[in-house]
Amino acid sequence: MAAPMKEKDIKVFVLLIIVCHCVSLPLPVVINTWPFTNATLAAWQMLSNNRTAVDAVEAGCTECELERCDGSVGWGSNPDEAGETTLDAMIMDGITHDVGAVGAIRLVKTAISVARAVMERTTHTLLVGDQATSFAKQLGFQISDLHSNKSVDMYNQWKQNNCQPNYWKNVVPDPTKFCGPYKPKPFPPSVHQVRQLSNDAYKRIGGDNHDTIGMIAIDMQGNVAGGTSTNGLNHKVPGRVGDSPIAGAGSYVDNEVGGAAGTGDGDIMMRFLPSFYAVMLMKTGVSPSVATAEAMKSIIKYYPDFVGAVLAVNIRGEHGAACHGIAQFPYSIISPDYPQVTVLNVPCI
Repeated sequence: MAAPMKEKDIKVFVLLIIVCHCVSLPLPVVINTWPFTNATLAAWQMLSNNRTAVDAVEAGCTECELERCDGSVGWGSNPDEAGETTLDAMIMDGITHDVGAVGAIRLVKTAISVARAVMERTTHTLLVGDQATSFAKQLGFQISDLHSNKSVDMYNQWKQNNCQPNYWKNVVPDPTKFCGPYKPKPFPPSVHQVRQLSNDAYKRIGGDNHDTIGMIAIDMQGNVAGGTSTNGLNHKVPGRVGDSPIAGAGSYVDNEVGGAAGTGDGDIMMRFLPSFYAVMLMKTGVSPSVATAEAMKSIIKYYPDFVGAVLAVNIRGEHGAACHGIAQFPYSIISPDYPQVTVLNVPCI
C-alpha cells in the first residue's frame, strides 16, 4: 500500500497540474471567415509582438480592406444601385464589451479603423453614412474615392442587364424585369396574401455577390476581441446596412466565454443575432461546433433558403463553425496548435 502524500507533496502536485494546464492552452489564436489568410497572418503578427486582441482584429481586417479580399471587403467593388461603394465595419472589446461601428460609410478605405475610433473616442456605438465620413475626416482619416474600374464596370453591366438582380419587391414596375425608380404596389386586402407577397422575392446571396471578413482574436493575456468588415451586397439599395456592424449579428465577444462572427445574408442574420446566440450557448458549456450549428438552425427554421455561416472560438482555444446554403464553409486559423495559417472546411447543414 502506497504511503499517504504529505501536505508538501500535495502542494507540489497541485502546482504541477496548474502549470501543465496553463502551458497546454492553445492560445493565442486568430480565427476568421473564409480563406483570407493574409488577414489571419496580419492579426497573428500583432499577437506575436504581444499586442492586444483589439490591435490584432484591427490589423487583420485592415489587411483585408486594403487587399480587397475576394472583392467583397474594402473599396472598389460591390457598388450599390447608384454605382457607389460603401463600407460597414465593427469592432468589439471582450474586456469592456465596448463596441464601435460604422455603416454605409463613404470615401474612407479603412472602415475598421474608423469603427475603432468610434469605440475609443466617443461614447457612441454606431455612426452611419455621410456623418460617419465627416467623423472620420475630423479625426484625420484620409478621404479618397472608393470607385475602381472594376466597380464602374460592374455597375454599367448591371444597368445594361435591366438592373438584375436587385433587392426590391412589392413595387412597380416589376423589379425582376425593369430598373427603377419604383413605386409601391398596392397590397391585397388579405393579410395572408400580404405575407405571401413578403416571401415571394427571396434574394439569392452567395460568394458571387457578398462575403464578409469576421475575425476573432484571443491574445497572450486571454483577452478576446472581434470585428468585421465588408462592402456589403452588390447592387444593394443605397443606404442599406447589413449585419456586419451590428453587435451580436456580425460579431460578438465575451472575455469569460470567447467569440463568434458571421457571414452571409446580413438582412436575415441581424434578425437572429447568431453571433450573440452562439456565445451565449458556449457560456452554458456547449462546444463552439454545437453552438454555431444551433445558431444556424434558429435561422433555417424560418428561412430554409438562407445562405450563411457562423464561426466561434472559446477561451480554451476550441473552435468550430456551421453553415447553410452552400456545400462547405472554409475558415482560417492560426494558433500554437496550427503554427501556420490553416484553412479548415466544414460541411454545411
